[in-house]
Amino acid sequence: MANRHRGEIEAVLDGKPHVLCLTLGALAELETAFGAEDLSALAARFGEGRLSARDAIRILGAGLRGAGAVIDDHQVAAMRAEHGAAGFAGIVSELLGATFGGGGG
Repeated sequence: MANRHRGEIEAVLDGKPHVLCLTLGALAELETAFGAEDLSALAARFGEGRLSARDAIRILGAGLRGAGAVIDDHQVAAMRAEHGAAGFAGIVSELLGATFGGGGG
C-alpha cells in the first residue's frame, strides 16, 4: 500500500497495482535524463505542464524503480494504463504532486 506522506502513490499498470516513488536516487536519475542542474530546475520543468510520451516513460520508470521494481524504460514503454494516454498523464501528475507537493492535478 502506498504511503502518500513518503511521496508514494499507487497506480494500476498492465492491470496490476504498482507503488511508485520518486526517491532521491530516482530524482537524480531524472536530473540526468532531463539535463536539469538541480531539483528546482527539475520541478520548474515539470511545472510547465508539457510532457512528452518519452518524459512520461522516464518519470514512471524512475518512480517504479524508486519503489523497488526491477524494470527498464523499454518495459515501461510497453505498459498499458486505463484510459490510455490520459491515464498515464494522470499517474505522472499524481506522482509529481506527491513528490513536489500540490494536489497531484
